[in-house]
This record gives sequence, C-alpha cells and structure tokens, in this order.
Amino acid sequence: MKTTKLVVGIMMIVLAAFILFQSSAVGLGNALANNGETSGSSGFLVAVLYLATGIVYIVTRKREGLGGDIAGLIMMLICGLMGFNAGSYSDLVIWSVLAVIIGTGFFIWHLAVRDKNE
Repeated sequence: MKTTKLVVGIMMIVLAAFILFQSSAVGLGNALANNGETSGSSGFLVAVLYLATGIVYIVTRKREGLGGDIAGLIMMLICGLMGFNAGSYSDLVIWSVLAVIIGTGFFIWHLAVRDKNE
C-alpha cells in the first residue's frame, strides 16, 4: 500500500498540473466567448484538490491510521461534485469520476487491509 500511495500521489500531482493547464484554457475560452460558464474555475478547484490529495497521500503513505484516507476521500468527493458544473469543459467529468474512484478506492482498500490485520 505504501508504494501504491506514493505512485498515485505523484501521478495526482502531475495530473493536477495537466488539469490546471486545461482549465486555464477553458476559462480563457469562456471569458472570450462571454458565455457565463464557470467550468474553467471549477477545473482550477479540481486541480488544486488533486494537488492537495496527492500531497496528503505521499505524506501519509507510511501511517496506519485512516486520517489521510478520510481527508483524501472528502477532497475527492468534492471533486466529484465539481464535475456536475462541467459546461463546455467535458474533460472535467472524466477527472471528477476518476477522483471519486481514487478516493473511495483507497478508503475501502485501507479499511479492508485494516480489518484483515486485526
């Protein structure tokens, strides 16, 4: 689990940079089109939450407690809710669904490993 959390944490930080680039382009497009959409801003918040969750997973990879996984789950569920505000930024739905899968996956996996060890 330690190695997986490290790899996924690094991957989430890299994805945060990619999502930030995409959301900046979408936000600029929304501003130029003056269409009133806020999907670029939602993408920016998703990128920040990806970055924060990646850092939390890297920092808490060696801990036995559920604190890091609970924090990651909450942040990733917030990302999932941001996907409903996709508008013209259709990739935001993909990043939001991926966030929910990662957050719930690590939380359930940690619960299963914890119950198995006890």
